[in-house]
Amino acid sequence: MIIRKMEVKDIKGVQDVAKASWHSTYEGIIPVAIQNRFLQAAYHDEMMQVRLKESLVLVAEEDENIVGFANFTYPNETGTSTLTAIYLLRDWQGEGLGSALLREGLKALRGVEKVLLDVEVENEAAVHFYKRKGFMIEETYDDDFDGHVLHTHLMSLEIV
Repeated sequence: MIIRKMEVKDIKGVQDVAKASWHSTYEGIIPVAIQNRFLQAAYHDEMMQVRLKESLVLVAEEDENIVGFANFTYPNETGTSTLTAIYLLRDWQGEGLGSALLREGLKALRGVEKVLLDVEVENEAAVHFYKRKGFMIEETYDDDFDGHVLHTHLMSLEIV
């Protein structure tokens, strides 16, 4: 298993992982039509180019196939970064890959003092994962996600 910075050649693999993991993770939480609209908006080719230039995207590669990725914003002037995504193919969940992507991202983000993320309350596996990694729930709020209300935790991790 290799974890490295995403390159242009990885865009299709990252898009495939995003689509597969969104559909399995949010089944019963977010209607499929809304998932598809979000995936089209957030992961189309031009947006992937923006992600490459303006954020840290790490990919997990096994036998030249992308099996997971993590996306972090670069720390702002207060040292705060946002973890916008950790997605893994279903067969790779529970194997330590999410932990490795988080760990490598934190190492690569120079000057990071705090990491924020949003996670759906109903995504219990992810909430549990982040709590195990030391993230704390700062607040819970309702989010209008393309006309569908999501109950969302804002979680944070202080880097010492």
